[in-house]
Amino acid sequence: MVIWPQAEAARVSEEWPHSLEADTDQTEPLAVVINRMNSVTNLSFDELHRIFLGSRVHWSDGRRITLVMRDPGEPERKTILHDVCGMNENQFKIHFVQGLFTGEILVSPKILSTPAGVRKFIFNVPGAIGYLRLSEVDDSVKVVLIDELSPDDRRYRLRMPLPSVKSE
Repeated sequence: MVIWPQAEAARVSEEWPHSLEADTDQTEPLAVVINRMNSVTNLSFDELHRIFLGSRVHWSDGRRITLVMRDPGEPERKTILHDVCGMNENQFKIHFVQGLFTGEILVSPKILSTPAGVRKFIFNVPGAIGYLRLSEVDDSVKVVLIDELSPDDRRYRLRMPLPSVKSE
């Protein structure tokens, strides 16, 4: 497991201008989504952290967790890496390479390039978990509460900046 020094944490925070106290009018919730057949309805932020770092690999029913991530560089992925994992892209890659090498992590995340791909994969894989902008969620997936909060609650922690509108 990668040990993350405080100085590096501060540097990553400066790189990604996002905070838990962000103006909710200028941000969009990032919903954590699972297969509709999964009985889970709520995860603690700590459980979410362990899932996304590969240290929790099974759901409570024994089914293997399949982590779904967006492509590197996507703003949704940056939000998850920063807010849930406490890492930047390079640290995340090193964490998984080291974990796979030592056997502490059994499988790498599945990488998908589009929200439609994430929805379709999660729909078809009972143990899958991923994330989508709340505006990209449809009824093919189930939104999980985080610390008993839904993405439409103002206190919900996973938020990302709204996409900028380009004027012509």
